[in-house]
Amino acid sequence: MTVRVMLISPAMNSALREARFAGDAPLDESGLRPARAAAASGSVPVADQWLRGPSRRCRDTAEALGLRTGAEHALRDWEMGRWSGARLSEVSADEPDGVAAWLADPAAAPHGGESLLELCARVGRWLDSLHGDGPGRVVGVVEPAVIRAAVVHALALPPLAFWRLDVAPLTVTELSGRSGRWNLRCGRPLVAEEPVR
Repeated sequence: MTVRVMLISPAMNSALREARFAGDAPLDESGLRPARAAAASGSVPVADQWLRGPSRRCRDTAEALGLRTGAEHALRDWEMGRWSGARLSEVSADEPDGVAAWLADPAAAPHGGESLLELCARVGRWLDSLHGDGPGRVVGVVEPAVIRAAVVHALALPPLAFWRLDVAPLTVTELSGRSGRWNLRCGRPLVAEEPVR
């Protein structure tokens, strides 16, 4: 049986705006407003199973979207060790060699957390566990790094392709198929973007 996995990226919060590593901050009004608008518009996909990453940002987004989700530990954000909560600009200034290694070598974990390879493997194991006998449609509210890792795994991309994938807030990335054969539909916004003025 084909499985359809729809991964929703959480709404904007201060940690994302400030480019912090795994900054688990709650949603502020700039994130809550579009999430509530998406819920009111009826654009949230329907599913047989609802999941979310354990972060406050994922929980707050799921609640604002009107979803009753359970936290899935396998869908937690990228474990960034001692860099957690720090701004990318601060870490780049303090540990330029560490950041360079982290960006160039998928096996590197200068922060003491997960390497890119470990993140992709963890998310890949979860994705591959969804097969024939389980739910046909799964919706998960998960951090952008988890979505990027899922795409890398599903399409058997080289790990460094992770850095070339952008995931905007409140978009749906859809994978359909089964372990070893997935199709991708990228970044559908849950709400219409406001016109640029």
